[in-house]
Amino acid sequence: MEWRLGERQRFIWRGGQLEPYRVEAQPAPVNYGCLPGTLNPADDAEVDAVWLGPARPVGQRVMAVPSGLLHLADGDHKVIFGVLDDVAPLLAWFPAERGAEVQGVQAALAWLRGLKPVS
Repeated sequence: MEWRLGERQRFIWRGGQLEPYRVEAQPAPVNYGCLPGTLNPADDAEVDAVWLGPARPVGQRVMAVPSGLLHLADGDHKVIFGVLDDVAPLLAWFPAERGAEVQGVQAALAWLRGLKPVS
């Protein structure tokens, strides 16, 4: 977990360590992190992951099965974890031109399977 729901201070994993990254203008509408060992071809960074539900501690490592995919028009998709009951804050976080759309677990798994292995 790199960015905790409701907070502006953001962290980043570098070299296996969690480091302060920056303070954002707005607090995170969801818990935000990444999937280590993956690479998103849209931005050449680890795949972004969002956790719906209560705030989680920064630095927490979570093993879970995805519940969906936040599909974005620019290809910088986010894997969603947690119950998909209230995705409105997540969708509202992205401007309309990014075409944010929540897709189901099968879409998330298919997208992840289609990524090239990290070398």
